[in-house]
Amino acid sequence: MFKSKFSFLLAAALSLLVILAGCSKNEEAEPKNNGNEKQKEISYTVEHAMDTTEIKGTPKRVVILTNEGTEALLALGVKPVGAVKSWTGDPWYDHIKDKMKGVKELGTEAEPSLEAIAALKPDLIIGNKLRHEKIYEQLSKIAPTVFSETLRGNWKDNFMLYAKAVNKEEKGKEVIAEYDKRIEELKAKLGDKLKMKVSIVRFMPGDVRIYHKDSFSGVILDQLGFARPESQNVNDFAETGVTKERIPAMDGDILFYFTYETGDGEANKLEKEWINDPLFKSLNVAKQGKVYKVSDTIWNTAGGVLAAHLMLDDIEKYFVQQP
Repeated sequence: MFKSKFSFLLAAALSLLVILAGCSKNEEAEPKNNGNEKQKEISYTVEHAMDTTEIKGTPKRVVILTNEGTEALLALGVKPVGAVKSWTGDPWYDHIKDKMKGVKELGTEAEPSLEAIAALKPDLIIGNKLRHEKIYEQLSKIAPTVFSETLRGNWKDNFMLYAKAVNKEEKGKEVIAEYDKRIEELKAKLGDKLKMKVSIVRFMPGDVRIYHKDSFSGVILDQLGFARPESQNVNDFAETGVTKERIPAMDGDILFYFTYETGDGEANKLEKEWINDPLFKSLNVAKQGKVYKVSDTIWNTAGGVLAAHLMLDDIEKYFVQQP
């Protein structure tokens, strides 16, 4: 009887050992997935103005070296770790300063600081060939670098390049679609007012310009379908170095002007001189009281998607809301 019970217990113990050994082998054959495994890192390439750049992982520490690029990143929901200062502001434009708290200033768009950029240890740098071609190689040694080609009126081209660079193409498409929808809605509100010839003038220290269609404001006016004075209905940037003999070319049904004041008062002084010139006052648009001063930042200098929406706000104010 005792031997029978002992044999039974021994057999049961041996069976349990076999089962446990099998379980152990199965665990070794199938590695545990406890949620801490490192996911496979994404990698993608971006063709740009200087090269084709490989980017590993969605960038988290982005440096931006253009003003319009700063607006693009903010619209995409990406706060840069560093950015060049705004052309005006201390150091950021008023319309973006709340979104830029904690962002490191990296010098100017014309002269960004390589030392300051390197100190931030970025994982992506975004710049522009027109502005930064000479330092592209140095920037590329700091981090993967993507350059847009130029800086002109149509911000959408650069915007979508930046969206691809930060791995947010779908978000970028949403931003563009929202803007295009607003353009169409505003066009419907404007109706016959789109037949009005819109003149655009800028005052700068030592320079007066008449802006054409391939400028920031010119592109937006064209997208809306506005008419332009004949001399301004040209697919280039602007007429620069304008003399007072060219004041008649500023005439139109409505005139918007903006002034790039750097702080020494020279641009404001030039503006006052021209606006009060007898030849300017003799323009039909001046006689009709259709001359308006608008923000240089919004209508020209910022050059990005956020400013574009604010310019549309102005268009609606002057053409739809005013009697």
